Amino acid sequence: MTQESTTQQQSRSEALDTGVPHSARIWNYWMGGKDNFAADRAAGDAYKAHFPGIVPLAKQSRRFLIRAVHHLATEAGIRNFLDIGTGLPTMDNTHQVAQRAAPDSRIVYVDNDPLVLAHARALLSNTTPEGVTGYVDGDFHEPERIVADARNILNFSQPIAVMFMGVLGHVADDDEVRSIVGRVMAAVPSGSYLVLWDSTNTSEGFDEAQQGYDDTGAVPYILRSPAQIERCFDGLELLEPGVVSISQWRSDTATEAVDGYGGVARKP
Repeated sequence: MTQESTTQQQSRSEALDTGVPHSARIWNYWMGGKDNFAADRAAGDAYKAHFPGIVPLAKQSRRFLIRAVHHLATEAGIRNFLDIGTGLPTMDNTHQVAQRAAPDSRIVYVDNDPLVLAHARALLSNTTPEGVTGYVDGDFHEPERIVADARNILNFSQPIAVMFMGVLGHVADDDEVRSIVGRVMAAVPSGSYLVLWDSTNTSEGFDEAQQGYDDTGAVPYILRSPAQIERCFDGLELLEPGVVSISQWRSDTATEAVDGYGGVARKP
């Protein structure tokens, strides 16, 4: 991490406002984590009251990550992972899943939340001897900067798995969402993969709960249709079963659909 990045991290840490709920900490609360504050728990409980389905969605999002990363590490031979907007670590994080399957995997996490950054040191120390785990203090609105920093750790001469896991709902404009994804994918070589999911407007009550959350002063989150999410994969080769509810992407068990859709696709 550069001196500039360290200074930015210190500045953001000093500006941390624990009285305003933050999506990464609320998500951590829903998943059973402990890295959250009273404002996050209150917002999370209020959300659950309107839409109880948010808790299974949170849990299924991690199971989707586990299945997708394991498939890419074992079946596709991917050894470089760029996890953008990673959020707070819980269990079975990207580097743990990838390095369990392939110990020489290299992982870069990207986030700009002060609390997430505070956990970076623990993540960096919890890696295999053969592999590398790095952290970039970055905003996904600046994909070129993210790619430039990731080049210090990942091997861009080999295929890379680019991951946007439930974070692009924070971008209001559909064209900007596709631009962000497209600019990162343009920088990685042929044979790379995109792993992406986001919450969807597929259940009554979800929109109402989300509006109540947005009204707390937190960063708004846009619920999109499955068709809107699928357009993020334009120009790529979707793996079967395509863009589906994440609970049903290559699941070995019969699981009810949750209101998050995504998929995995290969860059030709």
